[in-house]
This record gives sequence, structure tokens and C-alpha cells, in this order.
Amino acid sequence: MQLREFQGKDLLSRYAIAVPEGRLAASADEAAAAASALRPGNIYVKAQILAGDRAAAGGVRAVSSALAAAEAARQMLASPLVTPQTGPAGQAAAQVLVERGVQVAREFYIAIGVDPARAAIELVAGSGGSGIEQRIARGSETLSDLQVGTRLDGRAADIDVLGRRIGVPEVAAGAFRATVERLHRAFVELDASLIEVNPLVLTPAGDFVAVDAKVELDDNAGFRHPEFAAMAGEPEGDLTELKAQQSQINFIQMDGDIGAVVNGAGLGLATLDMIRTAGGKPANFMDIRTTAKSMDVAHGIALLLDNPRVKVLLVNVFGGGMQPCDTVAEALGIAFRKHGRRVPAVIRLTGNNEELARHRLANFEFAKIECADMWQAVTRAVSIAQGRA
Repeated sequence: MQLREFQGKDLLSRYAIAVPEGRLAASADEAAAAASALRPGNIYVKAQILAGDRAAAGGVRAVSSALAAAEAARQMLASPLVTPQTGPAGQAAAQVLVERGVQVAREFYIAIGVDPARAAIELVAGSGGSGIEQRIARGSETLSDLQVGTRLDGRAADIDVLGRRIGVPEVAAGAFRATVERLHRAFVELDASLIEVNPLVLTPAGDFVAVDAKVELDDNAGFRHPEFAAMAGEPEGDLTELKAQQSQINFIQMDGDIGAVVNGAGLGLATLDMIRTAGGKPANFMDIRTTAKSMDVAHGIALLLDNPRVKVLLVNVFGGGMQPCDTVAEALGIAFRKHGRRVPAVIRLTGNNEELARHRLANFEFAKIECADMWQAVTRAVSIAQGRA
């Protein structure tokens, strides 16, 4: 779950990470009132969307009065903001953050994420400010990294070295180390997948302030943080894919006509490859998680039946200890019983409880074709989709 800037800053502030004083506004009048309360001093109005590069697109503006803050907010709330990260349609902002400016001595970039290749938490740091992606692409910006674990005990010297590499003054080394330690603790305790601060500002007084923050939380750890559910707000992205995630299914929409029902990411990818090899077009990628129950899988199948392009279901299941074949078979029966649409289902089952699954399938009234192996199932599904069966 990706958070908007104001939400991420709120979480970081709970870990004693300094953020600018700010107020949220959903209208021009609210923005004017917020600016009046924050003056005197520089004021910034910032569109709250889930995308970066806002400043270049007019989504971050410095203002000098409440009237100017109201006008900036009015424009930001009136039409979608288009940045390189939003696509041509842009993203609409429902709120703006009106924030007090921060005095800047130096700007830095710091991010904490997971390096899957090394199975470690990775700190990445460099010079901050807008346009960092472009500077990296041009080769004018070099980032330094530090691999760490879930604890930073004994890594103070390494953090100091990282600070020196990116130009942190010696007098600010202690403050930088403390900020990194707090960011790391927030990352671990929040079950975050990414915390990115750009810029992390060093003030003339020697303090570090997170002027902008991007925080992403791991959806798979949501059960440990029920208090974060309300932060999601309106769903972002493809609604079908979001519904599938809620039913313990990893799902990606595609533009074909063969609906794939598969358990396991590797098997799912292999199934898509085989469909393409056989001349067919998959309608989706599906990976039924081991935690999914029959009702969860039924919801996922119903999403395929909702798709008018889908002409046939290809069910390719390898029953393991945590995902036996009969769970998927039962889900098929539930989905077809509850859904008004009927399409043929080509089914290949093997593994744990496959015989029980076949007995259950025999009692369900929908068109089903059982195949002995993957390739036979794939070619049969492609033939049906193409009207040759």
C-alpha cells in the first residue's frame, strides 16, 4: 500500500523524524486558512497524489500569501496532475498539503528498501532534490548503498562512512546517524517495503528534516497493522486486481480470451508461456496464494467470468500440502453456481487430493473437460477460444 505524502510523514513523525509543520486542505478556502495559520515564513502547497515529479508539473508551489495558497490549491484540485510517473491521464488530487518552508543548508536523498538479490535491507543515499531520477540516468548522480539487517547494532561506523560519502558535514554526522537509525526502525516496525525521503534537508541549525517522503507498506503484513486499513482510502489502480488481492490471489489483467486459474507464480508464468506457444492469448496471470480458501478462489474465478472477453477457463493446478486440488475444484463449483455466466472449463489437476477433486467436479453442473497433462489442456483451451473445438 502506497501512502500519500502527508500519511507517510505522519508515520515518520511517530519515530521522532522531523517533518515540516503542515495542514491538510480539501478546498481553496481550507488552503487559505492553513496558510494563514502557518505564516509568517515561506509556505508550500503540495498536491497529494501517488506519484513523484510533482514540482515540474505544477504540483508543488511556493506561495507568499493566503490568497496565493487558495489559488494554487484551486488549480491543483481542479484537474489531474500529469507527471512522468502518472501516465498521460494523470492523477487527480483530492487534497493538498499546505506546509511551512524549511531553511536549507544541504539536501540529501535517502531510501530504505529490500534488496531481493541479497535478501537484505538496503540503505541508498546521495545528493537530494528534484530530478534525481534524471540525474542518475544521465550519470551525473552516484548513489551509495549499505546492506543491513533488521537491526543496526554495531553499524554506527558504517553509517558514518555512508554519510561522508554523500557529503554530510562532520558536525552533522551524529544527527545523520540518528536519522538513519530512526528511518530503519520505522521501516522494520511498520513492515514497509519502501521509505524514500527526498529531500532530507540539513538545516543551518544542524537538524535533519524530511521535507518529502514516500512510504509504501507491505500489503502481506496488513494483518499485523489493522490500524492502517483506513489509510488506504479509495482504491488506486486496477479494481479487478485489487479485488483479487483481497481474496488472497495475485492477479494481473491481460488482453486475451483464455482465463487462467493457476496456483503458484512459477506455474502461472509457465502456463502463460504455453498458451502463447500454442497460439492463444491469455486473459490474465493468476497465482493462488497458499493461504487462499475455496471461497477466495471462487471470488478469483468470478472475476474471470465477469470479463466478457474470456471464452474458456484453463485450470492448471498442482496440489501441494497447503493448496490441495479439491480446494480449487470446490471453488469452481461455487463460482459457477453463483455466477450467471457459463464458459467451458479445461481442467488439469495433479497432486494432493486430486481424486477427491475429481469426485467433487463430477457433482458440479458446468461444462468441463479434464486433460491428462499441461500441454493437452493448453492446446484444448486454445482450440475452444479460437472456435475450433
